[in-house]
Amino acid sequence: VQLVESGGGLVQTGGSLTLSCVVSGNILEPDVLGWYRQAPGKQRDRVAIITRGDGINYADAVKGRFIISRDNAKNAVYLRMNSLKPEDTAVYYCNAYRPLDYNTWGQGTQVTVSS
Repeated sequence: VQLVESGGGLVQTGGSLTLSCVVSGNILEPDVLGWYRQAPGKQRDRVAIITRGDGINYADAVKGRFIISRDNAKNAVYLRMNSLKPEDTAVYYCNAYRPLDYNTWGQGTQVTVSS
């Protein structure tokens, strides 16, 4: 299983970015796709997850600003990030999970929000 993320970068406060993650490999479809983030010196925290049935959960810190979506045909997951704040600065990681099969992370993509 391989996860390849893209879309990170530098943006000003209030700006927007969209992260993409494509899952590849000879695998069954992930049950859960998610985005996590880790700021320097802090633990990795869940940002948003989406299930195969389109159940969605957001961290309180991003509710109303971020939108997660998935394309099952492409085995891809996206994170649209709006109204970005400096505290959103972190390395963002994609995760793909299928019970008793795999729990795989991407390499991470840096998001930096300048004040």
